[in-house]
Amino acid sequence: MDAATVRERASDLPTEPGVYQFLDGNTTLYVGKAVDLRSRVRSYADPRSARIAGMVERADGLDVAVTDTETQALLLEANLIKRHQPRYNVRLKDDKSYPLVQLTEHEFPRIEVTRDPGEAATVFGPFTNVGVVETVVKALRETFGVRGCSDYKFAGRDRPCLDYEMGLCTAPCTGEIGEADYLADVESVTRFFAGETGVLADPLRTEMDRAAAAQEYERAANLRDRLAVVESFHGSGGEAVSGRDDPERSVDVLGVALRGGDATVARLHAEGGQLVERDRHPVAAPTSGDGDATDDADAIPAVLAAFLVQYYAERSLPDAILLPEHHGDDEVAAWLDAADVAVRVPGTGREAKLVELALKNARRNVGRRDESAALADELGLSSVERIEGFDVSHAQGRAVVGSNVCFVDGAASTADYRRKKLTETNDDYANMRELVRWRADRALAGRDDRPDPDLLVVDGGEGQLSAARDALDETGWDVPAIALAKAEELVVTPDRTVDWDDDAPQLHLLQRVRDEAHRFAVQYHQTVRDDVSTVLDDVPGVGPETRSRLLRRFGSVENVREASVEELQSVEGVGEKTATSVRNRLGGR
Repeated sequence: MDAATVRERASDLPTEPGVYQFLDGNTTLYVGKAVDLRSRVRSYADPRSARIAGMVERADGLDVAVTDTETQALLLEANLIKRHQPRYNVRLKDDKSYPLVQLTEHEFPRIEVTRDPGEAATVFGPFTNVGVVETVVKALRETFGVRGCSDYKFAGRDRPCLDYEMGLCTAPCTGEIGEADYLADVESVTRFFAGETGVLADPLRTEMDRAAAAQEYERAANLRDRLAVVESFHGSGGEAVSGRDDPERSVDVLGVALRGGDATVARLHAEGGQLVERDRHPVAAPTSGDGDATDDADAIPAVLAAFLVQYYAERSLPDAILLPEHHGDDEVAAWLDAADVAVRVPGTGREAKLVELALKNARRNVGRRDESAALADELGLSSVERIEGFDVSHAQGRAVVGSNVCFVDGAASTADYRRKKLTETNDDYANMRELVRWRADRALAGRDDRPDPDLLVVDGGEGQLSAARDALDETGWDVPAIALAKAEELVVTPDRTVDWDDDAPQLHLLQRVRDEAHRFAVQYHQTVRDDVSTVLDDVPGVGPETRSRLLRRFGSVENVREASVEELQSVEGVGEKTATSVRNRLGGR
């Protein structure tokens, strides 16, 4: 679209508030708001920067929507940006991947870390460090005995499970605790997440002192480390927030960090003078026509202005917002002023310290590549937050085992790892089919307490993927699956084979899943293999330990058979006489 066309289109527009969209076919390139649509759109005939000039040149269409007020235009712009994700706008990415803690709505509520809470659940978070959250949840369960089991495990029990024996649950399933006492413990958990750190810290400290007095130093050290996590859970920097007598009981503090085309906004939230929540939000910065990030001098104000509208358009506004610098958007300022939100850029004092804390939080995250989002885009999936990897390991059909590992948001979730002994057959495809079918059957029958994954990744090529898809088709478990072959690192999908660049972030994520599935399978195979009886048990001088060393060294009985006497003697505990006995017994060459 050239300058003359822009002026011509603008001349037909009203002089009222509204929102405009520059289009490339059916693709929205840019969304903007205006107090005067005609004047604002006409300004694009003489673009302010090379980035905007490239956008206008690429556009072949223009769409507008008139609104009654400037505030309506502001909120409509935010909604359209979220819906269309235009490449030339600053865009707040979805923050749903942060872990939450929920107490379910059951008669005996369950506590769990989740990213998909139930509608009626009591939810706390989001939090940015899943490891810390899991440590705190375990400490809460040990202290208050709130159950963490699935509904399938909870229903119809006649005796308590292992969690009860380990002190992680008070077993309401079998009546070991009454409903009133159990709900009192749930209330204590709620108070902790509401900010009463002492509810959990005090009993942990008492138990630590008791363990130290009893000279149980290892347990005391573990409790000390757990106590440190608990005491820091609600964050530092609370002293920088105004006191409880301040009329502003709800305060948000924002920090922004930029690196290349990446931006992160960190938000700290204080209630009643106490810092109770912190989170970080990746933001897609506007790009130039060739995909490079804009280098406009007002990048941080633009990110702040976009974040304020897009984040708070669907959330309650706080009493005050502290910023590292002015956002510079008059419409945003008018909207916040009309909502009685105080916006400040503190220079010194307690509030400035809190802004600096937010900036440190933002800098910790900026520049991290969003591997999951890149993978989802390449595969045409809406999300791949949760990936499960599968691999099979065996020794020529003996000690056949399968691994099922899990990654959430690009990080290994070891609590969700599973493994299984499989039918002994020297057929990798049949083994993979059995492994995936086992997972699918458990999921469909409600016997697996893990959420369904967004993607399955099998270690192998077309054959392994075909076997996995056969299992999915036979069971009706609707989960997409792909394979990653080791030799050339080719990604095999149901309809194509892809050779991504070595530095592609989505490939790095798949490699981590594949390699971890392989490691976990081999580890389990070695354990099972060492436990099974072999022909080596009949060899004089070969006991269980020597047998295990031989199998670890050579990988299988067949490889032991092929080894020379000298090679056998390289194994600890195998002398010339034993090596000769092994050769004679196995009939080696």
